[in-house]
Amino acid sequence: MGLRINDTVPNFTAETDQGTIQFHDWIGDSWAILFSHPKDFTPVCTTEFGAVAQLADEWAKRGTKVIGVSVDGVEEHKKWKGDIETVSGAAAAFPIVADVDLAVSKAFDMLPAEAYLPDGRTPADSATVRSVFIIGPDKQLKLSMTYPMTVGRNFAEILRALDGVQISSSKGVATPANWNLGDDVIIPPTVSDEDAKAKFGDFKTVLPYLRTTADPS
Repeated sequence: MGLRINDTVPNFTAETDQGTIQFHDWIGDSWAILFSHPKDFTPVCTTEFGAVAQLADEWAKRGTKVIGVSVDGVEEHKKWKGDIETVSGAAAAFPIVADVDLAVSKAFDMLPAEAYLPDGRTPADSATVRSVFIIGPDKQLKLSMTYPMTVGRNFAEILRALDGVQISSSKGVATPANWNLGDDVIIPPTVSDEDAKAKFGDFKTVLPYLRTTADPS
């Protein structure tokens, strides 16, 4: 069974380029984003790690820790970070899990239980390790998305999605299509008009089941 929204994410102990971590302890009271990669020193992944590094201040503003996963070893990760920093012009200060035994990839259902890394492997052998998981301080999965190897992930969208799950969690609202911070939000249908007025003040009824109000954040 795959990992589903609101499931508690697997807790694991793993080696990273910054030492040993126990995942739930590492998250602590923060939000977290775990993003995975099939191999170090690959072109698309290098640009993605660079994009994450460039957004360090944005993750910090949102109380969010980021951690990479790649199915290579610690020493490869340390060398790869030099390339990442060359490409992005930003320090890759976040840890990268050395998932050489595929334990994390399998625990998060990115690879089947019988998967293994053959001698002389290529990224194609672990191609499905191309996912993003947004995790709340309660250690539950809030959002996940998976990309093919040929399509670089849009970390501006991941940042936007993080904003969406954070405001829905903290303010009890939903967000419409293409929403960004500062845009109007949706009042859930489970909230009565009377309660909506008390909680949010003015709101607009577009349809009986679609009411919007100003961003409460």
